[in-house]
Amino acid sequence: MAVDMRLPTFRSDSRSVSLFDRKGNKDLVVPGDVITTDTGFMRGHGTYLDDDNLTASVAGEVERVDKLICVKPLKTRFNGEVGDVVVGRITEVQQKRWKVETNSRLDSVLLLSSVNLPGGELRRRCAEDELTMRSYLQEGDLISAEVQSVYADGALLLHTRSLKYGKLGQGVLVQISPSLIKRQKTHFHHLPCGASIILGNNGFVWLYPTPGQQDEEAGGFFTSLEPISLSDREVISRLRNCLLALSAHKVLLYDTSVLYCYEVSLSQQVKDILKPEVMEEIVMMTQQKLVEHEG
Repeated sequence: MAVDMRLPTFRSDSRSVSLFDRKGNKDLVVPGDVITTDTGFMRGHGTYLDDDNLTASVAGEVERVDKLICVKPLKTRFNGEVGDVVVGRITEVQQKRWKVETNSRLDSVLLLSSVNLPGGELRRRCAEDELTMRSYLQEGDLISAEVQSVYADGALLLHTRSLKYGKLGQGVLVQISPSLIKRQKTHFHHLPCGASIILGNNGFVWLYPTPGQQDEEAGGFFTSLEPISLSDREVISRLRNCLLALSAHKVLLYDTSVLYCYEVSLSQQVKDILKPEVMEEIVMMTQQKLVEHEG
């Protein structure tokens, strides 16, 4: 019987980054670090004044917009904005609304009036619809939605009025930090490897087999329960490990970076991608391809 034995070895950390930008200003800070002693700057989120010194109150990246200085935390809960695409899980069915876990400080709200009715009917919601809410979405169901508005307390109001949103079927959910998701015009991508990906702004990433023809009369509630082929499952498993490798090395996630990482990882077995030495090599080659692509 073959045994896979791995011995510990010292490796230099290739992820070392400079704490200073080209102008000599501090770019990455930890709580208590003095960002600037210049009194001409305005205090933004993640900063406070200490003896006229602008000081960081969280660990993260310094962002400068004209005279405003903020610190964007590297690891934080999701702060939603209008138009953000999110992937969430139904946690509770209430009167005329669902509560949704979206990795934010408070549960998000999906109103009964904010979903498509099966068949795409456009009419007022009645008491009968309220009684059949659990047949549309119940506890534990995963959905994709868009942020419609933000309440005063920070809770998000969602909607699924487009056919691209709705209940999610068979697939894999990967949870990563929301700060690693790159904002794009579209967060729904059909990758050429045979799988599709939804990059939720809230750090929830959904991987699923690329669907054939979608039934528009289902109104976003139909989920296929047909068995998924072994090849599709292997592709999804490889993409999942690639996402974990990229997030472990703090690489920004978008369709191009995920696809490049998938292509680079094809020389390795799916189970080997998460080994530290293999992960480091794959991420370095992916970053190299991204630099060549952007250059």
